[in-house]
Amino acid sequence: MTERNDAIDVRHNVAASRFEATVDGLLCRADYRLDDGVLRMHHTEIPAPLEGRGIAGRLVREAFRYAEANGLKVLPQCSYVAAYVRRHPEVQHLVT
Repeated sequence: MTERNDAIDVRHNVAASRFEATVDGLLCRADYRLDDGVLRMHHTEIPAPLEGRGIAGRLVREAFRYAEANGLKVLPQCSYVAAYVRRHPEVQHLVT
């Protein structure tokens, strides 16, 4: 993770059920539904000019941190989140 990505301010927007960051004035997001202790991660969206900068990974990483801190499981329903899980075996124990 680069310093540039570490400087991204990821917010948990509970009202909108998403983890989000504004980068270069553009909204990046990882959406979920919370059902019976499971974060159903169903969508990530990074504007095209920001793709390839690791922002989606940062959002999803924060979602997994939140899940772990709150005793939740994660169900990857988005292809990006599923790929993240394959690349990060350290989160496997949180996946349902």
